Amino acid sequence: MIKEILVNNIDNKDDNYIIELVKNGNCAAFSIIVTRYKQQVANTIVGMLGNCAEADDVGQETFIRFYKSINNFRGDSSLGTYLTRIAINLSLNELKRRKRKHMFFHSDSDEKSNEISNGDSDFEKNDTKETVDIAIKNLKPEFRSVIILRLVNGYSTKETAEILNLPVGTVLSRLSRAQIKLKDELKKIII
Repeated sequence: MIKEILVNNIDNKDDNYIIELVKNGNCAAFSIIVTRYKQQVANTIVGMLGNCAEADDVGQETFIRFYKSINNFRGDSSLGTYLTRIAINLSLNELKRRKRKHMFFHSDSDEKSNEISNGDSDFEKNDTKETVDIAIKNLKPEFRSVIILRLVNGYSTKETAEILNLPVGTVLSRLSRAQIKLKDELKKIII
């Protein structure tokens, strides 16, 4: 009852006031931000990605990223604009991830020939993915992390370097070595 009264009292306040409450640890205030902007964020993401499971994940990640970096929000733009920018950036990352994953796991000509020669195309794709997953798990962690971040999750080389706290050159070197090791692992599994 008290929580509902507090939420109702701050529900009518402007975004800057609510942000200050969140910065001071008021979780109810954060839920108001989510309620106010979830539709705007969802519309942006669905427009970018389509209506899919990844869209839900990106929506949640948008608010998680905002919450984690709320102290960096200066208010130069409106909260809606700020959240939309986060949503667009995360959506673009997801699109890059999809593209890289598609390019990494199969080519168009392989896909078409598999579909023509065998009706079990989906089964083969799943089997291929499982094989690649096993090969990735067999890599040393320093190579696995670069492969996962760069090729599977679709982060840029710079983003991967920042996440791993490594120079860009080191990431490029590890990626090159990791791809060679991954090919070797795949040969062992397939043969």
